[in-house]
Amino acid sequence: MSPDEVLAEFREAGALLEGHFILSSGLHSGTFLQKMAIFSEPPRTERLCRALAAVIAARFGPVDIVVSPAVGGIVPGYETARHLGARAIFVERDPGGPFTLRRGFAIPAGARAVIVEDIVTTGLSARECLAALRAEPGAVVGAACLIDRSGGRGEIGVPLLSLVTLDIPAYPADALPPDLAALPAVKPGSRAAAKT
Repeated sequence: MSPDEVLAEFREAGALLEGHFILSSGLHSGTFLQKMAIFSEPPRTERLCRALAAVIAARFGPVDIVVSPAVGGIVPGYETARHLGARAIFVERDPGGPFTLRRGFAIPAGARAVIVEDIVTTGLSARECLAALRAEPGAVVGAACLIDRSGGRGEIGVPLLSLVTLDIPAYPADALPPDLAALPAVKPGSRAAAKT
């Protein structure tokens, strides 16, 4: 699947939004990728995650476990794992705490794991996921996401693959360009929804 085909899936699903958005990282952007519009459509999700699984297999070889950060990464992690013939698990937060593996999830010795994310902006969720996995006996060989909106600058701590790499500017609240500052800000992400 080409980058243009991936972006077409987002556009057709109404998941590529323009305006003034406050991202879950706290940064502001004129573009928001509403991935839940994609994940609410199983055929679209299946196409994208099949393509992501092919990229993962080509770069990292066989994978035993796909690990995703809850909640946003669970759907693409599961679907990508299905195409890899791998197990799908996730890390989750205790309220106010770091990501941890719970529910009996583990990466046993000899297992090869990949972190699968939905969208990477700063790489923070994937880094926190990786930190939670450091004590596991198995190996985390890399990470992958549908769209890397950091322009390739999101540091994870392992190699990061994506179907599309975009360089979408994101700004601190005190450094907005005038055209963005003139628009009302919307906080559409799931972390915001949890706080309301």
